[in-house]
Amino acid sequence: MWIERHIEAYLAQSAAQRPVLVLTGARQTGKTSLVERLFPNHELVSLDLPSEAEQAEGDPAAFLRRHPPPLVVDEVQYAPKLFRHLKHVVDQQRDRAGLFVLTGSQKLQLMHAASDSLAGRANVVELETLSWAEASAADASLTVEQFLVRGGFPELHARPELDASSFYRSYVATYLERDVRQLLNVANLRDYERFLRACALRSGNLLNQANLARDVGVAGSTVAAWLGVLQASGQITLLEPWHSNRTKSLVKAPKLYLNDSGLCSFLISLDDARELDASPLAGALWETLVCGELRRSQLNRRGGWNLHFWRDRVREADFLLHRAGRFDLADAKWTQHPDKKDAGGLQRVMEELPAGAAGSGIVICRTPNPYPITSRVTAVSAGTLPPPW
Repeated sequence: MWIERHIEAYLAQSAAQRPVLVLTGARQTGKTSLVERLFPNHELVSLDLPSEAEQAEGDPAAFLRRHPPPLVVDEVQYAPKLFRHLKHVVDQQRDRAGLFVLTGSQKLQLMHAASDSLAGRANVVELETLSWAEASAADASLTVEQFLVRGGFPELHARPELDASSFYRSYVATYLERDVRQLLNVANLRDYERFLRACALRSGNLLNQANLARDVGVAGSTVAAWLGVLQASGQITLLEPWHSNRTKSLVKAPKLYLNDSGLCSFLISLDDARELDASPLAGALWETLVCGELRRSQLNRRGGWNLHFWRDRVREADFLLHRAGRFDLADAKWTQHPDKKDAGGLQRVMEELPAGAAGSGIVICRTPNPYPITSRVTAVSAGTLPPPW
C-alpha cells in the first residue's frame, strides 16, 4: 500500500528546477520508495551493493559512464569521491534539470558534500517519518494515541500486521551495526545503545550533557560526539532556545527530541497506547510527537520560519516560530480539553514580546475539533495545524 507524502510535490518541483536533488533522512523513512515512485524514468543504483559502492568510490568516472543520467544513486554516502565527478557531469549539461537524485541516511555528511562540490547545483531536502496527517489519511481507524506509540515509519503503516516492537528491535540493531560503526569508532555498542535509551528518556527536556554522561557512564566529550552521530543519522533534533539580547535570563541549553515518537516509545519500553494515561512520560512523548509534526509542517510548506522554544525563570513556550520580527507560539498538552490555565504560559510569553510582534498562540492537544481558549490562544489537534505552523 502506497501512503501519499505531503512533500511529493515539492520534490518533483525541485527536480524540475535543479540538476541535482539530494534527499536525506534516517533509515527506513521511505527515501528509496519515494524516489522510485516520483522518478520512474531514472535508473536506480544502490550503493548498498558493495560492488557498486566500490566502483563509485574507486573509479567514479567509469561508474558514471556505466550509469549515465538521469540517475538515482541510493545510499550515496558510501562513495564520497563520487560528488566531484557529479559536478563535472552537471557542468557539462547545466541547462538540464533532474540529472541526478541522490539519497542517503547520513544528513550532515551529505549536506557537507553537496555544499562543497555541488554548490548552486543541488537542492538538499530532508525526509522524516510519516506525519500524523499522512498516517491517518491512510488508515481512518488509527487514533493519535496509537500513532504516537507505533510511530511514523512508513513500513509499519503500509503493513499494519507488522509487530512494532520486532520492527524497532531490528531497526536499532541495524542502526548500531551500520550507521554508528561507520560514523564513529565505538568500542562497545552496548554503551551506545544505553546512551540511545537515556536520550529517549530525556526527549522533550533540556539537554544536560554532564548528567547524561554520568548516567551512561562515559566522558562528557564522548556524549558530545555521540550526540553528533545521532544528529548526523537523523535520529534526534536539538531545538535551540530563542535568545533575546535584552532578556538575560533566557536559558541557553537546547531541548532534546527524538525524531520519531514510536522509536522513542520503544526505547523507553512503552509498547501499548493503553499504557499512556498511566505513564509519567506521556506528556514528554506527546511533546516529542508535536515537535516532529511542526518540523514536517515547516518542511512541507517551505515556510522559511525558524523553530525555537522560549524559556526563562518564570515563562515558557514549548515552541516558537520566528520570521522577520514576528513570533507565533505553541504549547504541547497531552489533555483533550485544554482550558485557560493551559494557555497561561503562552499568554505570559506573548506579553514579554515586543509590542505587535506576537501573532497566534496555539495549544496542540488531542481535541477532536479546534476551539478558542482565550482571545489570543486556540486549541488545535496535531493533524490540523493552522498556518504558519
